[in-house]
Order: sequence, then C-alpha cells, then structure tokens
Amino acid sequence: MTDPAADSSIRHPIRAVAFDLDGTLVDSAADLMHASNALLAELGRPPVDLPAVRSFIGDGAPKLVERVLAATGGVADAEEGARCLRRFLAIYEADPSAHSALYPGVAETLEALAKAGLRLGVCTNKPMGATMRLLEDLGIAGVFAAVVGGDSYPTRKPSAEPVLGLLERLDVSPGEAVFVGDNEHDVAAARAAGVARVLLVPYGYARVPLDGLPHDGILGGFADLPERLSCRAP
Repeated sequence: MTDPAADSSIRHPIRAVAFDLDGTLVDSAADLMHASNALLAELGRPPVDLPAVRSFIGDGAPKLVERVLAATGGVADAEEGARCLRRFLAIYEADPSAHSALYPGVAETLEALAKAGLRLGVCTNKPMGATMRLLEDLGIAGVFAAVVGGDSYPTRKPSAEPVLGLLERLDVSPGEAVFVGDNEHDVAAARAAGVARVLLVPYGYARVPLDGLPHDGILGGFADLPERLSCRAP
C-alpha cells in the first residue's frame, strides 16, 4: 500500500498546468525572422536566417532585437536600441501569426486537459500584446484561464516572479502545478517557483542539451502530456 505521507501526488494533486509559448505550444520562429528582417531592411542591413533567429529566441523581445542587431553590426547607443525595439514590436505585433503554427497535438491535448478540469495558463517572455493576438489567431486562447507575458511583471523567466504570478492568477499553489516548457529558462523559473514537476518537450528553442537540465521528464511529443500527468512518477 502506498504511504500517503510519502506520496507528493496525494498530498498535492495536480490542479493546473502552466505552459511556455514559443517553442512549446507554437513554432513562431518564422514570424520573428520576418519581423526582424523587415526592421533590418529599414536599417539597410543584411537579413538574418532562421537558424540564427531560433538561437535568439527565449529571453523576450528586447534580447531578441539586441541579438539581431549585434549579429548585423550592433547599435550606436541605448537610444537607438530602444527605437529599434519599438519598431520591431510595431512590425511583429501587427501580424504575429502569419507564418506561425501550433506544434502537432497541441490543440487537441489542451482541449482534453481543460475538459479534464485542469486549469491551464501560459507564462511567456513574449510581450502580452503579441501573445494574446497569437493565441487568438491560432484558436487556443479560450482554453487558458490566465496568461502572463514578458511585460506583465518587472522580471522575466528565468525569474520565478512571472511563474508565481501566473499561479496566483490560476488560484493554485506551486505544489499543485506542473510546468511544461522547452528550454533552460523554463526549468530555472519553474524550479525557483517550486512547482511540483517540470516537463520538457523534445523540440523547441533550447540552447543547451535538455538532458543536462534538472527536469522531471522529456515528453515524446506534446500528445504524451495527459498520460504523463496521470503518473505519480515521470
């Protein structure tokens, strides 16, 4: 017989699942590349390719733009950098979903989890304006009880602040939540927030090997998530 005192899944049943966005739910790299190259064209600079942009994703729009500019000559000062960021956001937020798509199994799996009574949320470093437009355009906004973006709090992932803020909005404790992401920042933020489990998808925009991260399991694909959530050990 299982000892309830030794079984965290009994003490803290999972009530919510928090998700990263880019690289976990949505492959958005192509739209980020197009917006970056539109900005670079206005600046008279050469374009960046898709592999480069994929390596720039994960730390929010300011870092993405900073890396794009650094790869094509840099910026003269902070004022120019801020102007380029504003212009990038204007370009990107006007249509963030033209070349983006949900990863296989995402829509169906999210619907199944919501129907099972789990509270779902998104914690992303992408700005809220583009986040909500992207979720709506791809038809999954309605399954989420709460969403926080890179401009929702003073800090972004890998800080625990946005994860804790999301869980507060979902009205669950960290011990009642699982975080699903694709990279090192997701793991660091979720661990710092004290969530019950951290699961990773095998695709996405990680810049370090997933096997070296302190996660609780790597999914075979997004559709594997319901089965993994039903298990006491990943």
